[in-house]
Amino acid sequence: MPILPAYRPDPRFFNLGEDYGDAVRAADFPEAILRVRNDRAAASVGLDSLSDAEWIAHFGRFEPLPGQPGPIAMRYHGHQFRTYNPDLGDGRGFLAAQVRDDRGRLLDLGTKGSGQTPWSRGADGRLTLKGGVREVLAAEMLEALGVPTSRAFSLIETGEPLQRGDEPSPTRSAVLVRLSHSHIRFGTFQRAAYLGRKDMVEALVEHARAAYHPEVASGDVPGFLRAVVEASARLAARWIAAGFVHGVLNTDNLNVTGESFDYGPWRFLPHYEPGFTAAYFDQTGLYAFARQPEAVFWALTQLGGALKPVADAGPLTEALNGFGAAYIRELRAAFLARLGVLSLGEAADQRLLDTTLALLREGGEALRWEPLFFDWFSGFPSSARALGGRRGKLYQGETFDAFRFALFEHEPDRPHRLEHPVFARPEPEEMLIDEVEAIWTAIDDDNDWGALKTKIQRVREAGEAWALAAADSRVAAGPA
Repeated sequence: MPILPAYRPDPRFFNLGEDYGDAVRAADFPEAILRVRNDRAAASVGLDSLSDAEWIAHFGRFEPLPGQPGPIAMRYHGHQFRTYNPDLGDGRGFLAAQVRDDRGRLLDLGTKGSGQTPWSRGADGRLTLKGGVREVLAAEMLEALGVPTSRAFSLIETGEPLQRGDEPSPTRSAVLVRLSHSHIRFGTFQRAAYLGRKDMVEALVEHARAAYHPEVASGDVPGFLRAVVEASARLAARWIAAGFVHGVLNTDNLNVTGESFDYGPWRFLPHYEPGFTAAYFDQTGLYAFARQPEAVFWALTQLGGALKPVADAGPLTEALNGFGAAYIRELRAAFLARLGVLSLGEAADQRLLDTTLALLREGGEALRWEPLFFDWFSGFPSSARALGGRRGKLYQGETFDAFRFALFEHEPDRPHRLEHPVFARPEPEEMLIDEVEAIWTAIDDDNDWGALKTKIQRVREAGEAWALAAADSRVAAGPA
């Protein structure tokens, strides 16, 4: 592969040394069939010009990209459902490369299903093709909804029949590559603290600060934690506004940039249900929809504890205590963005948030989560469309009147977005489990990838219509 100007390798994590990861090799797969190639993501890091053969060589056979030292399985610990596990680490994936994107951010190309590592603990190190398809769909939908997320960069079927206890087996196998804004987890710091290695904690803080939070001064550990708290609060708020349930918010599944990744048993809400869970094994509802902010804060406190060897407890606690205010501020901003309106100040914005949730709560199963935001996007200009649409009869009563009053107080943000053809459709783009299962069934039964490709295209069109990424710089949350 010729080195192109837009491709900028910057393998910084590798420079931390062998205390933080192990050099590994990918499995030798019997097949490498390219199923999903995310050229939009590839263009952002200068890799969209690769031929399919080159793509498979780098992301199926894992020949190192130019300027990259080779795969490394990252070491970390973590709390799994609040039980500490010191035997974690990259057990079926590795960090393949680090690159700069077209915004100058340091991004990782990380794998899932690439084979066994020293941290596999007897597992096969593989990924089911179904799991790969599900991660592609989750990442596409979250990106469209303006949630900070990794992107599914590549999905290659690998030709191995896999045995799994929780789904029909044998099942097809794959290797996924994700493009992510850091794989440095809270559990990466926990491991260093667990080992009593103050020097490792210091090195990790300085590495993560310089790479991901350069606005924080060197040596300001509480300032670094504060930056992670702010980013994590924003992530939790965006999940809630998107109606998304991650499913497994262990401390090894949260990172220092506040970007979500590693989608396993995820779900999107069909309708407002605070106790809705994504993982069948989450029997206590620890990571249920409405408990996600609490779970993120709990994980942040574990990160704060891991930083105690290099900072005083008081300033760390102060940084952690900023989560609540940051979360509420970000939640208001996230709901304004989803409804396509501008801030009117803290009191009015909070009124809109409260009345939106009240309407969703009262609507129950009849009023699905996503259609409310679709029907009333931009506020007043959508009145005729919403009231004359399929759910028009649901929009009546005192709770609706309070919502409409609060919404119409706010000015539309870029109402020209309503001219997009997406808003002429009778229904919004959703990502509910029945459709996800139908997409997989077509692949599994008939090797029909058409429904997946169509869904990706429709989700991207919806993302263009919502333009929520652009809203980040326009929709204020009001004063803290």
